[in-house]
Amino acid sequence: MNPSHDFASHPIDSDRMAWTPMGPPGLSFKPLRFFRDGSGWMYLFRLEPGTRIPRHRHTGEAHGFNVSGRRQLLDTGEVIGPGTYVYEPAGNVDSWQVVGDEPVVLLINVRGAIEYLGPDGEVLGRVTSADRLVTYRRWCEETGSAFLATLE
Repeated sequence: MNPSHDFASHPIDSDRMAWTPMGPPGLSFKPLRFFRDGSGWMYLFRLEPGTRIPRHRHTGEAHGFNVSGRRQLLDTGEVIGPGTYVYEPAGNVDSWQVVGDEPVVLLINVRGAIEYLGPDGEVLGRVTSADRLVTYRRWCEETGSAFLATLE
């Protein structure tokens, strides 16, 4: 008996994907899954040494697993290394930076949007899964790369 396509596994070989630039220098990603309802995305996130993630708020929960490299949470000073999982509830506000000479690679599942904040808490920018999907589709078209991420 063949399983229905809806219930079949959808493996993605991330080694076949190139790192897709996200805009600012030092940031790139390999998208693994975009949720069709726009509720979020799952991706490998690569940050080069010295890269800083500005203060931001998650409108939904985020789950991050440190695959390699080290990053420092700027609000607490805590250093997160390989093998560490970080849960960020909806409404969490944080900022962090890469420490050391090695790039950081994270496996991240983001629900909702990410809002980048100014010094007084004002929203300076907002990123959604739809924005990331546009970035990835455009990059695939511009480079002639296959679209390898899954869409729910």
